[in-house]
Amino acid sequence: MILRKARLFAMLLLAATAAQTSAQETSAATAPPTARANDVASLDAILQTLYQVISGPAGEKRDWDRFRSLFAPGARLIPIARPQGGPAQARIMTPDDFAANAGPRMEERGFFEREIGRVTETFGGVTHVMSAYESRQTAEDPEPFARGINSIQLLNDGTRWWVVSIFWDSERPDNPIPGKYLSGSGSRD
Repeated sequence: MILRKARLFAMLLLAATAAQTSAQETSAATAPPTARANDVASLDAILQTLYQVISGPAGEKRDWDRFRSLFAPGARLIPIARPQGGPAQARIMTPDDFAANAGPRMEERGFFEREIGRVTETFGGVTHVMSAYESRQTAEDPEPFARGINSIQLLNDGTRWWVVSIFWDSERPDNPIPGKYLSGSGSRD
């Protein structure tokens, strides 16, 4: 009985070590590109870069490596999807998934997104930003085609800022952006 428990413990220890090694190898293999120091030096810089790097006119290729460099390994982008007549669903993507799925449409049609208000809360290395945005196909469009809120979670590791996740929903007649999030671009509480 003792020998059987010892074997079981050894097998579990070996499996746990293999899983940890595999996770470390996967994490190293998916490490983001090196970020430009100015892009990640402050909270304002990383948020400005985040909006800037996805924006551009039709026919302009985006710098997806620069985009990826903003995100922590394992980061997620999560838009709320609303299938017709169905309940809201979270669509979970990696930065690579986002670049592959949304990138071609942005580059084909043109896409400009900018922050129109912000509420920020920080505790230790954790920062949460409710960033209201508006989207246009061209920078000159008089009205945005969409508005909403990006709930952005960030990590400040003491040397740079990292985007850990972005979870967003769009404004609709039954879901207007509350005024407290429209207190001016870049405002902080």
